[in-house]
Amino acid sequence: MIRIHFTADDLARVRFAPRPSPLPELQAALMMLGAPHEGLLFGRWRGRLLRALPSVVEPLADLVPDGVPPAFLDVLGDTPEEGFALVRAARPEVVRAGIEEVYARRPAPPWIRALHYGDAGAWRTLGRAQRAAYESVLAPVWPQVQDLHRAEFAGHALTVSEQGLAVALASLAPGSRLRDGVWEWPLPGVPGGREVRLRGRGLVLRPTFHWRRGPLVQDLPDRPVALAYPAVSPTPVGMPIVPDGAAPAGEPLADVLGRTRLALLRCLDEALTTTGLARRAGVSNATASAHASALRAAGLLTTTRTGRSVHHRRTPLAELLLTGSAAGG
Repeated sequence: MIRIHFTADDLARVRFAPRPSPLPELQAALMMLGAPHEGLLFGRWRGRLLRALPSVVEPLADLVPDGVPPAFLDVLGDTPEEGFALVRAARPEVVRAGIEEVYARRPAPPWIRALHYGDAGAWRTLGRAQRAAYESVLAPVWPQVQDLHRAEFAGHALTVSEQGLAVALASLAPGSRLRDGVWEWPLPGVPGGREVRLRGRGLVLRPTFHWRRGPLVQDLPDRPVALAYPAVSPTPVGMPIVPDGAAPAGEPLADVLGRTRLALLRCLDEALTTTGLARRAGVSNATASAHASALRAAGLLTTTRTGRSVHHRRTPLAELLLTGSAAGG
């Protein structure tokens, strides 16, 4: 159980990161590479990447012998280069503390010991490894990560505006809830617990699309607490599971609308709630809601509210497009 304690000021300082940060997403992906318990969803992805990673990346494994990186690697930044610069700018005492925590009970490899002492050659080793890892793991799928993040952001923004912050927070994980100023996040199968006290610093929430084992919390002095939560989408980026009725690659209408939006339209052979649409298409509620908003703006579906439920339906224009697409195929 993770328990995050809010003050009144903190509740006004909760925000969803408006865009993804390359280095935290890279760290999540590298951590998932070493998590074979997720073989069902990530097995093929892991096998493909392990075969493709160049040897220059190998030193990064020395920094996470237990699967958790030192805090000085957990930086933000809108571009890879900005993130790499933030890592390099970490204060020497922070770098030393992180390495000492990771290697408290085992001997450190020579290059890690050199990094501990601030050796320029060791920093170059780290920089080369991070850049090579980014180019191999994230660069090919970064546009997809950005699209998924936009959909996630839009979905949560809609939830906050319509139902409030407590509902939005609870939607990030099954069983989590905000009660009496404490956000409780259960972690089944994980012993122990953790108490995080915001104390007016606020909270930044960002989805990660390569990590499935629960939230990753960065709690550094004098900075907002950052929490990376597993995005609801259950598939590794770059290897999506295509739902029934989704568009095959190369279909012209998919090139215009995008495969996910076309798949959602095809699922609407009857009126569906957002939850029903998400379940049928195999995407998260946030993703379904964001894409439904875009399709509604384009005149391809209508949304009606009955009580607390909304139902989506295809418009005649959407029917015409789908009919023409099927005839053309």
